Amino acid sequence: MENIEKYRAIIDIAFKACENAYAPYSNYQVGACVLTKDSKHFIGANVENASYGLTNCAERNAIFQAYSNGYRKGDIEAIAIVSKGKTLATPCGACRQVLVELLEKNTPIVLSNHKEEKITNIEELLPMSFTEADL
Repeated sequence: MENIEKYRAIIDIAFKACENAYAPYSNYQVGACVLTKDSKHFIGANVENASYGLTNCAERNAIFQAYSNGYRKGDIEAIAIVSKGKTLATPCGACRQVLVELLEKNTPIVLSNHKEEKITNIEELLPMSFTEADL
């Protein structure tokens, strides 16, 4: 298993991004940080909406920013997803589906809530996923 300290910088950046969350309904702030292989950082925070289906999660915001700046799955080193919740903030189903297509299957996904930390990947989070190979 990889050493979590290797990802300390993106964990810290993700917690800083967490402060930008707009979460008036859940009061559950999430932050994310994508690290590219050329050492660029793209952050995201969850942005809620009264029409819950229009809410966008932190990790999707961060990964979409990386893609919007021309990066693709082979360019991404890791992503950190953090919250100050009681348990680790793992990606929701919609985010898992986005991440399975926009990350390499073994890209480290680093989870933290200050009390607990874990390194995983999308293959562990979404086994038997539906991808372009299924089309």
